[in-house]
Amino acid sequence: MGKLDGKVAAITGGGRGIGRGVAKLLAQHGAAVVVNDLGVTVAGQKETSSPADDVVKEIKAAGGTAVTNHMDIATVEGGEGLVNQAIKEFGKLDILINVAGILRDRMIFNMSEQEWDDVIRVHLKGHYCTMRPASAHMRERKYGRIINFSSNSALGSPGQPNYAAAKAGILGLTYSSAVGLQKYNITVNAIMPGAATRMTDTIPEGRLATGFGTAEQAAESPFNPSNVAPIVIFLATDDAANVTGQCFGASGYRISRYTHLVPDKTIYNNGPWTVEKVAEIFKNTLGQDLIPPRM
Repeated sequence: MGKLDGKVAAITGGGRGIGRGVAKLLAQHGAAVVVNDLGVTVAGQKETSSPADDVVKEIKAAGGTAVTNHMDIATVEGGEGLVNQAIKEFGKLDILINVAGILRDRMIFNMSEQEWDDVIRVHLKGHYCTMRPASAHMRERKYGRIINFSSNSALGSPGQPNYAAAKAGILGLTYSSAVGLQKYNITVNAIMPGAATRMTDTIPEGRLATGFGTAEQAAESPFNPSNVAPIVIFLATDDAANVTGQCFGASGYRISRYTHLVPDKTIYNNGPWTVEKVAEIFKNTLGQDLIPPRM
């Protein structure tokens, strides 16, 4: 008996890296899986074939159930197509996992509009494009699990302002959707993963002080992308029915829970603040123990 027997899942970016590990573990636990992967490079250029085909072959060879989807989930048509394919093939959709993404790394002062738009489109709009039709279907059935992929880059990764903004936006989308969908028995959670993948291979060595190694070395490392999958599968199960609106980190053999953004210091005044009054007391109040953003 698998934890997901009888469930139907759709996963974006399921052809490589973290998505591949999640797709295969979904199937191992009994889910029928629609594996979406457009088949593009890390920079978003189209490739000749989609790795989703290979993942589906592996799942079927192991006795699982899966089909491929090659649509662009950063379009409304693609998002709806993914959800509709799950319903057409398997009668329903219980689980949506959003992993797909690209990079266009650049400092904010020399980033082009196209580089900004491309990353926001695939990551943030891509989540909207799948979540909208999936949540509508799940709302009708009063059941659903949505797991989104953010990144600790949202906490201040240098040279990735577009990626960081998109990943921070995904957290806001996750929290808002979790509150709005909870009464329909739909949970929405986020993952901040850490693994050696094609994406981490593109990050300059001096900035990647994590010891990930390369994607090619990952199989023999704690940072094998497949190590991210167990917490994702858990959140998709009935065991996690009361877990929603949360963000979990998964890196190597470590799983973390992130706190929500809350005020850590507050100052009060008897009336309206003036600039002079703020300047007078800032250093010894809000200005104490400032922690810079860090990944």
